[in-house]
Amino acid sequence: MSDTLANTTITITPKAADKVREFIAAEDDGAEVLRIAVQGGGCSGFQYALGFDEAPAEGDAVIEMHGVRIVVDPFSLPYLSGAGIDFVDGLNGTGFKIENPNVVAGCGCGSSFQMKDGEEPADASADSGDSGCSTCASH
Repeated sequence: MSDTLANTTITITPKAADKVREFIAAEDDGAEVLRIAVQGGGCSGFQYALGFDEAPAEGDAVIEMHGVRIVVDPFSLPYLSGAGIDFVDGLNGTGFKIENPNVVAGCGCGSSFQMKDGEEPADASADSGDSGCSTCASH
């Protein structure tokens, strides 16, 4: 397991870090880290998965910023290079928002995205987006 994200910069705003600490404190299951992953899915090919975990797993990259430990699995790490995590609270919704410079296109509702260079998810079970996003259609 690496101690830092040596070749990858992932940042978190102080506001997002405050929310992570608040949510971790409310968990009853021993959660101590924020886990971020990129998975195949959604109408655009990829989607983010955020959750809390007890500790980093073998092979995870770990970064600590503003008192929060963030862990990323080896598959997701290249897709998150340069990404920033914020917490937004506004008319368009409340929750964590990831600004990722590797994203070139996204779903209308923001639940999935496409990466640079036409990269495909390893578990390419997602469709091409031609059928439309069921999440977007429900808005």
